[in-house]
Amino acid sequence: MTDRYSEIDEAIAFIHQNIHEPITLSKLASHVAYSQYHFARIFKEKIGLSPQYYVSSLRLQKAKDLLLRTNLSIRDIGLEIGQQSLGTFTTRFTERVGVTPSDFRNSAKKADNLFRALQSLDDWSDMRPNVPQHGTVEGTVRAEVPFDGVVLIGLFPKPIPEGLPLYGTLLSSLGEFRFTNVKPGVYYLMATSVAWGMKALDFLLPHATLRTRSREPIVVGARAPVPYQIVTLHPPRQDDPPILISLPLLMNNFINRVSRIGQHNSNR
Repeated sequence: MTDRYSEIDEAIAFIHQNIHEPITLSKLASHVAYSQYHFARIFKEKIGLSPQYYVSSLRLQKAKDLLLRTNLSIRDIGLEIGQQSLGTFTTRFTERVGVTPSDFRNSAKKADNLFRALQSLDDWSDMRPNVPQHGTVEGTVRAEVPFDGVVLIGLFPKPIPEGLPLYGTLLSSLGEFRFTNVKPGVYYLMATSVAWGMKALDFLLPHATLRTRSREPIVVGARAPVPYQIVTLHPPRQDDPPILISLPLLMNNFINRVSRIGQHNSNR
């Protein structure tokens, strides 16, 4: 975290400490002696998300933990994070994690099998040769600490890794990445990592995985080239938003794409 807007760091610490309690914008602003308008503005400037959205994201992360670490019913877990309606909780969880609460709870065995399949994968190419019709976003992924494993990277519509990326892939190691045929628009580059020695629970609940995100948007235009991106994976920081997207879902989608492309190439 930076020294600029240190009050926001203080507010984030307050959110983490009181995530089990109702947290209103008024309470957060009062905690750091700001007006609600000024607090909301500088919070979004520093974090990229509104205070309310950041709080709701942490609560969905808590729901993921409760689904895998407790025997509470899905309805009770929804109540634990302040969702009175089971239908609303299920809808929001599914939209932002990518799978239903029930499927997420039952995903540990499948996640382990997917990770084993990745470890035995020889060809990691999930892109067919083509003539790009739109823009290209490319760059290099580095890491602050030694790392050996798979990197999951994608372009998202918001500065938080939730829902399916608009464009995404997996890399077998640190290094170069490339997205082609990216339609004109505004994107945020997000990446996280899964070390080869991790267990399924470690990436189903990715609290400790290395990660990175672009706080500034990447703008893909109809003609102008996109600057080369150099991103660095780092250990989790307090002001990082939670990784809500189901990483096994991304692994499964990647393996299916590679399999389809392999079959297509073998039939040519």
